[in-house]
Amino acid sequence: MFRVLRVCVLLTVVCFALTVQAQSSIDATKIAAEKGDAEAQNDLGVIYMRGLGVANDNAEAIKWFRKAAEQGIAEAQHNLGVMHMKGFGGPKNPTEAVKWFRMAAKQGFARSQFILGSHYDKGEGVAQDHVEALKWFRMAAEQGDTDAQYSLGVMYDNGRGVSQNDTEAVKWFRKAAEQGMPDAQYNLGAMYFNGRGAKQDYTEAVKWFLLAAEQGIPDAQYNLGVIYTEGLGVDKNFTEAEKWYGLAAKQGDEEARKALERINKNKAVPAAK
Repeated sequence: MFRVLRVCVLLTVVCFALTVQAQSSIDATKIAAEKGDAEAQNDLGVIYMRGLGVANDNAEAIKWFRKAAEQGIAEAQHNLGVMHMKGFGGPKNPTEAVKWFRMAAKQGFARSQFILGSHYDKGEGVAQDHVEALKWFRMAAEQGDTDAQYSLGVMYDNGRGVSQNDTEAVKWFRKAAEQGMPDAQYNLGAMYFNGRGAKQDYTEAVKWFLLAAEQGIPDAQYNLGVIYTEGLGVDKNFTEAEKWYGLAAKQGDEEARKALERINKNKAVPAAK
């Protein structure tokens, strides 16, 4: 059986993008922070959060992030939101996290916009509201945030918070896929395979499944097994089919394992839908 869209994944892992200014020593950063320099306060929070030249101290990181955040530094507001969301330096507090993400999001900080959208989508720290989630995903997506682009594609694919629209789903999956996001690459391949939101094109489907499969997406690996077995957009090639079924099976895909057994026994293999 051919696998279709992956629709449940919303990436929530957040990376701190900030670094200590190369020209500033830790001591100089501390001095500037203590004098009220907001950027230095945020930098000092990063120093303590990461343990850069000092012992890791999340409570101290929160202290300095808060000082900078209260002065309106969007990066610090975002970082403070992450600390509360992850429970670094104290218990998890999604309500407090949403508060700070919202402040940064309103200043146009794309990563906060995405995470705020995710909180609305899941109803964490705020009442669930798919329309509001869509709003923040779109803001972040238009700034190039890959997770937001993927999430917006999922919203259009599912008709969640917006009228279902395959063409828009393809548009946003493509933007994320072109930035290398494997789940978006997989979904874009599935859209091409099934002719949803774009003209059916097995060759294009293979292209995107291959990119996703090479990044370890088991459904893409399985689908490539089906494609090479059936000769859809490629020449039939049981060696390639066996390769991709094998990779999916190693990740625990039971259907791939069974398909691999059938190939090895020269029996019938699954047909694509």
